[in-house]
Amino acid sequence: MKSLAVLITCHNRKEKTLQCLRNLYKAYEINNGGFIISLYLTDDGCTDGTIEAILDEFLDRDITVLKGSGSLYWAGGMRRSWNEALKYKFEGYLMLNDDTLVFENVFEQIFEANLYSYNKYGKGGIYVGSTTNSEETSLTYGGSVFINKFLNTTVWLQPTDSYQECHLGNANITYVSKDVVDKIGILHKSYIHSIADYDYTYNAYVNKMPLFILKGFQGICEDDHQEDGYFKFNSLTLKERIKFLYGPLGLEFKESLLFQKRFFPYRYPIVFITAWFKVLFPKSYYKLNSLRN
Repeated sequence: MKSLAVLITCHNRKEKTLQCLRNLYKAYEINNGGFIISLYLTDDGCTDGTIEAILDEFLDRDITVLKGSGSLYWAGGMRRSWNEALKYKFEGYLMLNDDTLVFENVFEQIFEANLYSYNKYGKGGIYVGSTTNSEETSLTYGGSVFINKFLNTTVWLQPTDSYQECHLGNANITYVSKDVVDKIGILHKSYIHSIADYDYTYNAYVNKMPLFILKGFQGICEDDHQEDGYFKFNSLTLKERIKFLYGPLGLEFKESLLFQKRFFPYRYPIVFITAWFKVLFPKSYYKLNSLRN
């Protein structure tokens, strides 16, 4: 592999984004075996000096900054970065969250996985990097497999010293081979925020592209969902719950339905009814859900 595009979108997380890039370039310097990386960074309306600080600290790096409207969110920002990178002939694309700190051996792991993919499958694929919390005690993001598609139940794959095929993957640290892009394109245009990576990885799986998690943990990223409305849904007013249902930082109702329509159309009415039941009767929903689990 001679060239790799790193794709990031950011919005007012200056210190996290700077540390993300420090770790990225440190890993690059340690593992640089004659390949080049080019960063495509979407500035989705930063007002905290993020971009100025990046350009000042990483003056000698190949960084292309793309302007966003402030309302692109994760999927929109990543599409903007990716579409710009597509203008050039990269062999692969690394999707990286700006709050994720890669470990020093991440590129070594990606190259090893790429060789494994070509040897086993005859083509490149998607390699999902698992992340852990800052204490390095638990899995926070990574790959998962369906154990019951009708009930939409999945189980996380704990990283080991072997590659493990998966159905879904978070794109906190995820490498996508050019072979995959040639087959299925990039992130679907209709997604706004977080469901886009699940759609993309499952679409690759459906299209029989190699999809597996890398060996071991590849970085640190805290699970920030406890900071949003997921864990205080019961305390919201009805109006707030409806807003959360449709919001890009909430349940992303329209996008959730799109995902079902694309891959599990028989689940569409179930998801529709369940979501509104959760909004209208949250206490009953969580009580029933706890019994299910």
